[in-house]
Amino acid sequence: MSTTPPPRILPTGTQPGAGEPTAEEGPFGWLRALGPRGRRAFGGAFGGYALDSYDYFTLPLTMVALAAYFGLDSGQTGLLTTVTLVVSAIGGALAGVLADRVGRVKALLLTVITYAVFTVACGFAPNYETLLVFRALQGLGFGGEWAVGAILVAEYASARHRGRTLGAIQSSWAVGWALAVVVYTLVFSLAGDDLAWRVMFWTGALPALLVVWIRRSVHDAPRAAEARAKDAGRGSFAAIFKPGTAGAPGLLRVTLFASLLSTGVQGGYYTLATWVPTYLKDERDLSVVGTGGYLTFLISGAFIGYLTGGYLTDVLGRKRNIWLFALLSAVCILAYANIPDGANTLLLVLGFPLGFCMSAIFSGFGSYLSELYPTAVRGAGQGFTYNTGRAVGAVFPTTVGFLADSWGVGGALVFGAIGYGIAALALLGLPETRGRELA
Repeated sequence: MSTTPPPRILPTGTQPGAGEPTAEEGPFGWLRALGPRGRRAFGGAFGGYALDSYDYFTLPLTMVALAAYFGLDSGQTGLLTTVTLVVSAIGGALAGVLADRVGRVKALLLTVITYAVFTVACGFAPNYETLLVFRALQGLGFGGEWAVGAILVAEYASARHRGRTLGAIQSSWAVGWALAVVVYTLVFSLAGDDLAWRVMFWTGALPALLVVWIRRSVHDAPRAAEARAKDAGRGSFAAIFKPGTAGAPGLLRVTLFASLLSTGVQGGYYTLATWVPTYLKDERDLSVVGTGGYLTFLISGAFIGYLTGGYLTDVLGRKRNIWLFALLSAVCILAYANIPDGANTLLLVLGFPLGFCMSAIFSGFGSYLSELYPTAVRGAGQGFTYNTGRAVGAVFPTTVGFLADSWGVGGALVFGAIGYGIAALALLGLPETRGRELA
């Protein structure tokens, strides 16, 4: 008689492969699915973008002190932001091509070093003109970092989880923003305004620590590296502007509409990011500590918005997520800018949904733009479209600066809502890419 025990019968749905949780299940399944090398790439891109955000916000947070120190009007202070964003388009496009030609990690290192060096240099500026030049050069690195880091991680992520993975990368912007607000509150509480703004810029040296770790620990995704090595046409601007033919669809349409989409979203976002600190301090008469407190609600909403938007872009699709939060962001701007005097508690509370909506719309960008372009020109396509949006969108905060003297900053903020309307229209010319595998 056989002594072999009978096979164990499991209830339906509990057999291996038919219901047992896999490595990609659960709240952090997207992170486990990246693998060890992918997680190191995630860490490098997350840290790079957080510190990119930190270095960017040294300007909006010190804008009032800068204006007093150099005797600037609203238009001149707005120009500091505009020149950063305009030059970032050049930096982003160049970094994208570089990423296609020499690899994602090498390009990432170069962008981080560039924005760190010139942020520190801003702290030594003897006059407005020099500050303007240093801020422009800072834009070269600032423009390239996000596109390169997003592509690096997108090429490790699975199609199933790419939206929430890149949404988590995007959330690092809120982390860097929060760190900048904490340092701003401490520095401006302990030092006079004339010195404090310089100290804020000098703290922009923090990314140097990250550079050492990235250089030792982060590598490009193997399949993407192989594809770039085999494709002689990689990193071509001509390719992303190639019109389609009857037998071969080109990328011109995608590039034009993706640039318009980026322009609308970033025009709305940078209007708020640039002018809300000034609005709170000058028109709402909040102290440095008070401004930091109000920004805490805004940034908390932003962080949760990035994570939520990343999840929704996988569930709803890239286009529906952007449409939804374009509408909600426009509504929140109009409400925030029209809160009556004396209702600062309402201003505090509304900061959370404002930060949530204007950040959730960004969560799908990393995955969406990566999926719109093939590997050989993914850096060039994403770098160009995202940063062209930054450059053209820079018109929005500049316009607010010039209108602020007659309309007030709060009144002029409503101009940012127009940007979200432009973004919604741009989606009509773009395809849905949810579930698309990267070659």
